[in-house]
Amino acid sequence: MALLNILVASFTWLMCARVCWSGCVEVESSTEAVLGQGFKLGCISCKKRREVEATSSVQWSFKSKDDADFNLIYQYEDYEQEIFDDRFEHRLVWNGSKKTTDLLDVSVYILNVSFDDAGLYKCYVERTLYYEHYEFHTNASKFVKLTVVPTVNRELTSIIGEVMMYVANIGLTFWLLVEMVYCYRKIAAAGEEALRENAAEYLAIASESKENCAGVQVAE
Repeated sequence: MALLNILVASFTWLMCARVCWSGCVEVESSTEAVLGQGFKLGCISCKKRREVEATSSVQWSFKSKDDADFNLIYQYEDYEQEIFDDRFEHRLVWNGSKKTTDLLDVSVYILNVSFDDAGLYKCYVERTLYYEHYEFHTNASKFVKLTVVPTVNRELTSIIGEVMMYVANIGLTFWLLVEMVYCYRKIAAAGEEALRENAAEYLAIASESKENCAGVQVAE
């Protein structure tokens, strides 16, 4: 039942994700980072019509609990990235779409996360769509509220899923063992039946031979 609930929850999560014409899925970013490890700030901005050529750029801003407003920390455009905040110098790298200026995945990666990285992040995407006779400009913003924990907090669904996996493995092993015992007994029973049939056939042949011999002696 627990495994079924996990599968249903996963299916619901996938169905609730925003799916665009191009097959692009706007999956929400994770929000919990572990101290001293790396963390991906996820941001995906889909196009409704994939066949339309476009160029995109992204700006990431950050507001900590001590900041009154957002501060620009990062920008990526035309394969070039720039860091504007000394707190993220040499710690913020591009982790989005590669080898294209039509950016759908505009995620970034934070190296060596600290408690000071906790706060609200804003992903601001600007896109220009190129139609045959005109250009169309759009923009979108997404937010990620990041918390930083000292150690990994395993989710309940992850623990339940692991337990169910072990239970399923044990059940499968037990089922295979039962099948092996059943097949062994069936083969053994078939072998015994074959031996009995062979013995009966051998006795019938021996009896017939004895009768033939007796008949020959009487005739003589």
